[in-house]
Amino acid sequence: MHIPRLHPDTIEEVKQRADIYDVISEHVVLRKRGKDYVGLCPFHSEKSPSFTVSQTKQMYYCFGCQAGGNTIKFLMDLEKRSFTEVVLDLAQRYQVSLRTLEPEQRQELQRQISLREQLYEVLASAAQFYQHALKHSPLKAMPYLQQRQLREETIQQFAIGYAPAGWETLYRYLVDDKRYPVQLVEKAGLIKPRKEASGYYDVFRDRIIIPIHDVLGRVIGFGGRTLGAEQPKYLNSPETEVFLKGKTLFALDKAKNAISQCDQVVVVEGYFDAIALHAAGITNVVASLGTALSMEQVRQVLRYTDSKQLVLNFDADAAGTIAAERAIGEIAELAYKGEVQLKILNLPDGKDADEYLQGRQPEDYRKLLADAPLWLDWQIQQITKNRDLKQATDYQQVSQELVKLLKNINNPDTKNYYIDQCAEILSLGDNRLKPLRVENLLTQVAPQRGSREKPHPTTRSHHSPLRQSPQVGKLAYADGSPTPHAPLPQENNLLEVAEALLLRIYLHYPEHRQVIVTALEERDLQFSLSHHRFLWQKILEVPSASNDTNLISTVQDKCLEFPEELRLVSHLFHLNEKTRKQMLSHHQQWIQAGVACVEQVFCEKRYRHFRELWEQTDPETEPEQWQAYYKAFFAEKLRLQELDRQRQFSIVDLL
Repeated sequence: MHIPRLHPDTIEEVKQRADIYDVISEHVVLRKRGKDYVGLCPFHSEKSPSFTVSQTKQMYYCFGCQAGGNTIKFLMDLEKRSFTEVVLDLAQRYQVSLRTLEPEQRQELQRQISLREQLYEVLASAAQFYQHALKHSPLKAMPYLQQRQLREETIQQFAIGYAPAGWETLYRYLVDDKRYPVQLVEKAGLIKPRKEASGYYDVFRDRIIIPIHDVLGRVIGFGGRTLGAEQPKYLNSPETEVFLKGKTLFALDKAKNAISQCDQVVVVEGYFDAIALHAAGITNVVASLGTALSMEQVRQVLRYTDSKQLVLNFDADAAGTIAAERAIGEIAELAYKGEVQLKILNLPDGKDADEYLQGRQPEDYRKLLADAPLWLDWQIQQITKNRDLKQATDYQQVSQELVKLLKNINNPDTKNYYIDQCAEILSLGDNRLKPLRVENLLTQVAPQRGSREKPHPTTRSHHSPLRQSPQVGKLAYADGSPTPHAPLPQENNLLEVAEALLLRIYLHYPEHRQVIVTALEERDLQFSLSHHRFLWQKILEVPSASNDTNLISTVQDKCLEFPEELRLVSHLFHLNEKTRKQMLSHHQQWIQAGVACVEQVFCEKRYRHFRELWEQTDPETEPEQWQAYYKAFFAEKLRLQELDRQRQFSIVDLL
């Protein structure tokens, strides 16, 4: 569904009506402490509460993990939903009339939302019908589930049902009994029009029915498993307004908390594999819907894990290997770049997870899960499997496939590691041959001439007068929160802290805003780091920002639609008492030190530039140019020394 951009007035009214205490207290046990409320943070594990909610400011903040924001941000982070989705849900809950930036689209937006809500209702009714039918089904449906060793509580947890064998059983229930419009039931993917006659027939007939839920637990579609030899064995709902295969993972609504706790997600191939694992207490598991994993599915599920560890558990037989390779789909690029820690788990004897658990304990599966190889190791195993490297033909084929694999790896350290590993394989245990194999692989894997990446130039000249401090290597802000990048070159760490310091003072102390603006404008300075530049741009978008007492809330709203950028600057919206007191007593020195650090970076670039020009100029043939460059770089050197003196109240000393 295409959702038009919401009008700022709608967003503001949602914020006004959706009280932060009311919303958060539904998810966190809050206790009154002074003017605020405290509780255990829902975003990380803790034993003593560090999560605070302020009704006065309509903001929350955790001093343990630095999560913070307003009502909308809380639901976005907790439920992993987009800004617009959260605003629309809150608008419906608090009866806020919707406005868009394009008034003519308002009616269409209301129609789309109304249709989705009606579809959710129809699908929920269908799920109840299937569950009821299971309890009153012929003898073959329930025995089938018992044969798969599913307990009653598991059947109820996953709301498993049964579609009767009749052609119009569900149709009559929903259309004739429940009085839902037939077009709506068709749009829900539950019935289809007959081709050669009038009327409709049920999509699912004589099948075990497994409801598919979205991440909020709403029924959006169904999977049907035949009880006989009919084909296809599994049948999914057609795609609808609320059900898109490429954006859906089965059981994510039940697995998301466990994925966060385990910092790992396991993807299996079938519904019953996921159900069996959940029943065994292994609940960080989702299932694909018979298609290659899309980038959207991967990014959706990886929101719940910091390590970005994803384990594919498909059958170990030939078909399972093909399925694993197919399922990897678009993830391959992320895995080669190191953005996903992809592992492959093949169970013994070619069994799937459901079959494996029927004869073993959950601990056996957990052990295999812990030992699952990384995807690159698994690929190497597949390349060398059933190959005799003492035979010239096999050796040549394996060597070529390994080189092809190595060429795809982007990270230099990872590439070097696997070059060493592949060289060891090709050496056949003879350590004397290994250096030769390494050299041979390096030659084949190296980029072609002209495409070799240029080495990064050193970012600090050895002539630089900037002082280095051993404290800078591992940075934290004055309130103890870590810098969002790790670890950076030392000058970038200084710049990170300096720019963050200026932004914090600007956000929290309106009386000092003009001083900062004037200092930056007079010296023609700008924020160098992209996330700080992003935040400064959002600040400047606020009319009369320097006089806005609610600037933090306003700017945070502007950032909500940019989750990656917001993640890097969200800690700047909050201060603890220690930092607040320090800023009150030292704000002038802090501003001076911060501006000096920012200017120092630009000044040093000019210093290096003019010095290089001076060194490259011949004083005999171009004496005037040589003298001009000398004066220019020497002036920058003097300015750098002056900036050093201005930083006597050093930012490093404040860390």
